[in-house]
Amino acid sequence: MKITFDFEKPLAELQQQIEKVKQVEEKNKLDMSATVAELEGKLEEAKKDIYSNLTGWQKVQISRHPERPYTLQYIELMCDDFIELHGDRTVGDDKAIIGGFGTLNGQTVMFIGHQKGRNTKERQYRNFGMANPEGYRKALRLMKMAEKFNKPVVTLIDTPGAYPGLEAEERGQGEAIARNLLEMSVLKVPVICVIIGEGASGGALGIGIGDKVLMLDNSWYSVISPENCSTILWKTWENKERAAEVLKLTSTEMLKNKLIDGVIKEPLGGAHQDPVAMAGILKKQLLKDLKTLQERNIDELVAERIDKFCSMGVVNE
Repeated sequence: MKITFDFEKPLAELQQQIEKVKQVEEKNKLDMSATVAELEGKLEEAKKDIYSNLTGWQKVQISRHPERPYTLQYIELMCDDFIELHGDRTVGDDKAIIGGFGTLNGQTVMFIGHQKGRNTKERQYRNFGMANPEGYRKALRLMKMAEKFNKPVVTLIDTPGAYPGLEAEERGQGEAIARNLLEMSVLKVPVICVIIGEGASGGALGIGIGDKVLMLDNSWYSVISPENCSTILWKTWENKERAAEVLKLTSTEMLKNKLIDGVIKEPLGGAHQDPVAMAGILKKQLLKDLKTLQERNIDELVAERIDKFCSMGVVNE
């Protein structure tokens, strides 16, 4: 099991005890299976206790785990084949957003998602998963292509936000995201959006308008990150844990507030503990929802999609 965070230290200590007992058992040729079984039982209980009572900030930490599966890994594990498509036909090819046709159990689907990197070189290449305007325009081009060929769209969201640089604003970052919101609202094919990690601000929403919006259990979705919220409200990052609770950004809170349509459970400890199992769970959910949505009349689906997002929020006169 991969141990990374402070709240997982009790698990690391139990694992170390198990390893020591096994070493003594091997070195002295003793039968210590009962002790090992007892410690492993305690470890499983500790896992269930810790991971069933995570705070908002702890879920944010898990969503950022460096070994958490990203879009390309999910596509590789779920799809029979995948053809990546590039470029927005205007400026260039944004590496922070990838997309293309893939097949799920023989069914063709347009996949679009944010992509981060595993090391410094990859992170720079992918711009840390922060898309420029051309990334959102590429996404829109691929969505319109899917509509043309009557293929459903699945988006996988995992971004700390759209790229906030001056050059991105000069090329129309706000307009590109706003255009996607408009076009996705009336796209005449089924659209499923899944937050697989971080879902921050308009950077996430730019590919987040769908008939079904789902979140993995240890992902988060909010208008702002806890650190930036803390900086604005309290002029320091020190209150990021408090900000995470106030923002109600976890999958449980989002579902309770009717801002998403469902939560997908992860393997115990997070998707990074077993990416293959997580991909299998996600694939099963996607196939189920695609079947349901494709049986619906598309005009009714579009009308319901618009109504769903228009009904969000509260207006005080």
